[in-house]
Amino acid sequence: MKKETEEKLAKSLTAEATELLPFLPYLLQDFWELGINPDVVTELINRHIALSESARVLDLACGKGAVSVKLAGKLRIKTKGIDLIPEFIEYAAQKAQEFNVDNLCEFVVGDINEAVEVEKGYNCVVYGAVGDVLGNFAETLNKLKATVNQGGYILIDNYDFIPKKQWAALFKESGLELVEAVYDDDRVKRDSSDTFRLVSDSKLSMAALTARANELTLRCPSKKAIFEGYINSQQSEYDDIESQNSIDNATWFLKKL
Repeated sequence: MKKETEEKLAKSLTAEATELLPFLPYLLQDFWELGINPDVVTELINRHIALSESARVLDLACGKGAVSVKLAGKLRIKTKGIDLIPEFIEYAAQKAQEFNVDNLCEFVVGDINEAVEVEKGYNCVVYGAVGDVLGNFAETLNKLKATVNQGGYILIDNYDFIPKKQWAALFKESGLELVEAVYDDDRVKRDSSDTFRLVSDSKLSMAALTARANELTLRCPSKKAIFEGYINSQQSEYDDIESQNSIDNATWFLKKL
């Protein structure tokens, strides 16, 4: 299963091959927040879940743990993050200590396809920007649903841009209710300065990624094409952000019925 997961993970990262995966910690060393926005996650959970000391959140493909650490710090709830890349998990544990929430955060190296089979009883599961690692959209929803209690919640990105008209049917078939959707274009409409922030962040991110890719190319010239392919694919994504071609993308907060 791990090999299949690695292949899907590489695809979700717009990488052309799994050969890139060992280099991700170096390429992404300048970033902590990877994928779903931790502030959006925190706001949705705080707004819709009656929190208690026993509340638990599962953070699948947690990356460097930004979501888990910020949730624990701001809402004082227990979190468990799982990711395939050991360096990310090590970094996440360090950040938990730095923010004094290591007593609330647990981080584990693991295959999330295996994790969804054994992790149960959570109040909420978070799964952001990881593509089809868990299968197609319907399969992903059903696997995530199995990890939460009845009445629990799923927080997920619309990772493959499902058309809006298909959402309701998919949620109904999966036994889920859409509680709230946060759209990319809605965030821009609330504050026009967000457009500048998104563009600025994109340019800074690309500069950092490109610099790291160039450093790796000097070290491993035989893999130059892999690094260049990754940078080109990332640039395409950032170009979409600037042109707002991804305005249908959303973060969904779903309830298990």
